[in-house]
Amino acid sequence: MEALITLIGTPLGYLMYWCLMFVHSYGLAIVLFTVLTKVLLFPLSLLAQRNSIKMVRMQPALADIRTRNTGNGELIMAETKALYKQERYSTVLGVVPLLMQVPLVLGLIDVVYNPLQHLMHIDEASIRILVQHTAALLDTTVRDLGYAGQLRTLDLVHSNPAGFSGQFGISAAHLDQIQAMDIGFLGINLASVPRLNEPTVLVPVLSAASALGLCVVQNRHNVLQVEAGFVSRWGMAIFLTAFSGYFALVLPCGLGLYWIAGNLLSIPVLVLCNLVYNPRHYIDYESRAAREKPTREEQRAAVERKRELARREKADAHRFFAKGLKKNIVVYSEGSGYWKYFAKIIGYVVENSEIDIHYVTSDPDDRIFRLGNPRVIPYYIGPRALVAFMMKMDADIVLMTTPDLETFQIKRSLVRKDIEYIYLDHGMTSYHLMLRKNALDNFDTIFVYGPNHIQEVRETERLYGLPPKTLVKTGYGLLDDLLTRVEWLGPRVDLREQILIAPSWQAGNLMERGIDELLAQLLGRGYRVIIRPHPEYAKRFPERLAALKERYARHLRTDAFGGILIVEEDFSSNKTVYQSDIVVTDWSSIAQEFSYTTKRPSLFINTPMKVMNPEYDLIPLVPLDISLRDEIGVSLDLDELDQVSGVITNMLVHSQKYADYITEVLERNIYDVGNAAQSGGDYLIARVKEIEYVRSLGFGLSVLEPPARRSFKRGRSPLTTLRAAGRAEGIAK
Repeated sequence: MEALITLIGTPLGYLMYWCLMFVHSYGLAIVLFTVLTKVLLFPLSLLAQRNSIKMVRMQPALADIRTRNTGNGELIMAETKALYKQERYSTVLGVVPLLMQVPLVLGLIDVVYNPLQHLMHIDEASIRILVQHTAALLDTTVRDLGYAGQLRTLDLVHSNPAGFSGQFGISAAHLDQIQAMDIGFLGINLASVPRLNEPTVLVPVLSAASALGLCVVQNRHNVLQVEAGFVSRWGMAIFLTAFSGYFALVLPCGLGLYWIAGNLLSIPVLVLCNLVYNPRHYIDYESRAAREKPTREEQRAAVERKRELARREKADAHRFFAKGLKKNIVVYSEGSGYWKYFAKIIGYVVENSEIDIHYVTSDPDDRIFRLGNPRVIPYYIGPRALVAFMMKMDADIVLMTTPDLETFQIKRSLVRKDIEYIYLDHGMTSYHLMLRKNALDNFDTIFVYGPNHIQEVRETERLYGLPPKTLVKTGYGLLDDLLTRVEWLGPRVDLREQILIAPSWQAGNLMERGIDELLAQLLGRGYRVIIRPHPEYAKRFPERLAALKERYARHLRTDAFGGILIVEEDFSSNKTVYQSDIVVTDWSSIAQEFSYTTKRPSLFINTPMKVMNPEYDLIPLVPLDISLRDEIGVSLDLDELDQVSGVITNMLVHSQKYADYITEVLERNIYDVGNAAQSGGDYLIARVKEIEYVRSLGFGLSVLEPPARRSFKRGRSPLTTLRAAGRAEGIAK
């Protein structure tokens, strides 16, 4: 470390020497040295300013990422990195000027503590003699003087020159040179360490005051500090003030002077950076929504709620991992809205077997807690605790709609290697387009809804050399529910043609791009227009929804039939969806659900396509999300929104033709329409029977591995004979 400090101190010593030769005052030389370092580092300060502006401009996008991926820390990190790369933002550049202070301070410490070497250029042998004599005069040793040997020599020559005169080996010229150096500045000895009973105590006081003054200015004018919260701003101010005072208290006053000058000079540097890159020229502060601060009561309530959930989570985890608890099937749900995807399969299993379902949810208000079925046992495990919880999983089968097993926060169990993980998609979408690369690689079994899913999985396995998974043709249980419910709805009271706008909530969705142009085509043409934002969009971006309602306040008036424009925020019923004549969406899977259920067409607006897997085009299949757009309706680009009115009129006129064709498309693309629950339920029941039978025979865990992995690793499944004998029935089609 000493060698590194010396290496840095040598060039800085020459710079300080030139400053001293120019101003002939040690104190002024330190001030000039500080000015020169600020000038040399100014280009880096400008780069940091520009980088900081990028960070502030990215805040809405970063907030979107955090909001859209709440609870998924790894995904938030991945998307944040992608945004940084897209915006060319550097996470390092912002702290480079601060980091550069470290070698500067270390080098300056070497310069200040070794003035005979750096500022007077006295040869090494003479310095050694001078320091040895200083130690003798102070009745100590050179070793005890340590790093401060030269500094103590400088100070002692000034205070006791007679003690050095005429001594063997000490040059009179060197003594004159040392005495000629002015180590005082405004009445303070810069070679001494501050003492409380001397004027030198002013140095740490002024150092702390200068740091506080700099922080006050930064809190008002630094582009990042302005955005920080009160605690962050003033917490940092208190820390830097205390640090600056302590720094100047324990080191020689010369270093304290450098710190004071550095703090004060940072203020004009900040002003110049704001003049060159004025944040107001790059950041639209006017349109940035003011952040509402929670009241103290709300903060206390939030803290208590957090504690309550933590207690509940701990109790549920203890109950789940109770010794001896039999868990054949565990279902994991991200939230209350996912119950509808599991409902029919779970219902079938419960009705046709004695198997209990252990239902784990990350939503404390999940409807499952109100279900009241003793055969479906609910547990609350929040997103943070979920990682460790899933790694301790000890069930036979885990059924989930959450992809990215192993690649993001949810990992396969470390406790049991034989768990069969089954993926159930929550939309009639294309795996290779709408899921990330590797999203399904670590599942053993997939419940597939149609031929496209089988083709996509097999092509992905072929492309990446993956083991074949068990694919179970289950159909789409939610669609069966919807078909039944639509029959119960009956006709609308309002006879006007109803247009439903139901976008996704991905970045760049229809609510964020094109909504005004779309409404301009629909309002005033006799339609009843309903905007039904995605529930997640409504929950996470309420201020955007409020701004939309404010813009169209005059259209939201209520008449006898419920208004000519309605913004629907109650998602407890899908009645308005399935009583509409046309659904307008972007990339939401609601279009397939609507058209398949009602046999009415959808209008697709081509906002930026949601591509979760950038390698999707390596799979030689056109994603159904793309091909269906012109099969169950019409798709328009954003620059074709002026054609919306005419397109909708044409679709309404040819509604019967669409109904006939959509019926064919549905039968072609979805398995077991009207009977989806049975296939998935039969598979689960048969697998549990198989596992229980093998367990009763005393086989090891390897035999209980899921069929796909077992066959891939060892060829023929050990249980093939058992299946043939009828001991396990209903295995995948």
